[in-house]
Amino acid sequence: MLVAAAVCPCPPVLVPEVAAGAAPELDATRAACADALGVLAAARPDLLVVVGPAEEPGRGVFPQGSRGTFRGFGVEVDVRLGSGAAGGRDAAGERELPPSLAVAAWLLERTGWADAPIEGLGVGEPLEAERCVRAGREIAGRVARVAMLVMGDASACRTLKAPGYLDERAAPFDAEVARALGAADITAIKALDAGLAAQLKAAGRAPWQVLAGAAEDADLAGALLHDDAPYGVCYLVATWS
Repeated sequence: MLVAAAVCPCPPVLVPEVAAGAAPELDATRAACADALGVLAAARPDLLVVVGPAEEPGRGVFPQGSRGTFRGFGVEVDVRLGSGAAGGRDAAGERELPPSLAVAAWLLERTGWADAPIEGLGVGEPLEAERCVRAGREIAGRVARVAMLVMGDASACRTLKAPGYLDERAAPFDAEVARALGAADITAIKALDAGLAAQLKAAGRAPWQVLAGAAEDADLAGALLHDDAPYGVCYLVATWS
C-alpha cells in the first residue's frame, strides 16, 4: 500500500552545475524538494519507487544502482539510483537513466537517502490515463509500505519566452494541477486531459496519474509546498502522507 509520496519537478537545471549562473533562482525549489523527500523518509517505506516521464529508450523499469549522467548538458556530473544494486546485483551495465530519473537520483543523493530499496520507472508521456492508473495500482500492491517520488513539470507555456511559447490555457491548467496535488484529489488527477497536457508540454501528466492509481486506497492527505514558474515552466512540489 502507498504510505507516502513526494511530487517534484524534473528540469536538469535543478542540478546547480547544469544551471550555472541561474542556480540561486532555483534554491527555493531545491529546498522544497528536500522537504518533500523528508516526508518520504519519515514514512519508513519498504520500497521507494521513482516515477518520471521518459522517451525511448528510457521507458520501463530501472533497478537500484542504475546510472545516470548530466554530461549531455556539458557538466561532469554522474548519479546512481540508490547507493548500489539491490541484492548485490550490479546495475552498471543497465540502460542509462532518463533525465527525469537522473534528476531524482541527484535529489536522493543530495538528501542522503539510504532508507529503503529503490526502483525507477520511466513512463512514456503519451501513455493513456487508464494504463497510468493501472501501473500505479500495481506499484501500490508490491509490498506492505510503498513510497513514491513522482517527477514531472507542469506546463511549459507560461510566458512568451517559455519553451512552448505563451498559451493562455497554461495558467488555469497549472492552477488546477496545483490544487489537485495539494489536496491529493485523485479524481481530478485521473481526469487531467492528456491531449491538453501534451499541447502545454506538461511532462508530469502521466507520472501524476500513476500516482493517482497507487493512492486509490491509501486515504492520504496532500500539501502543496511550492508553486513557481521560472523560465515560463511551472514547477510544483507537493507531498501526500
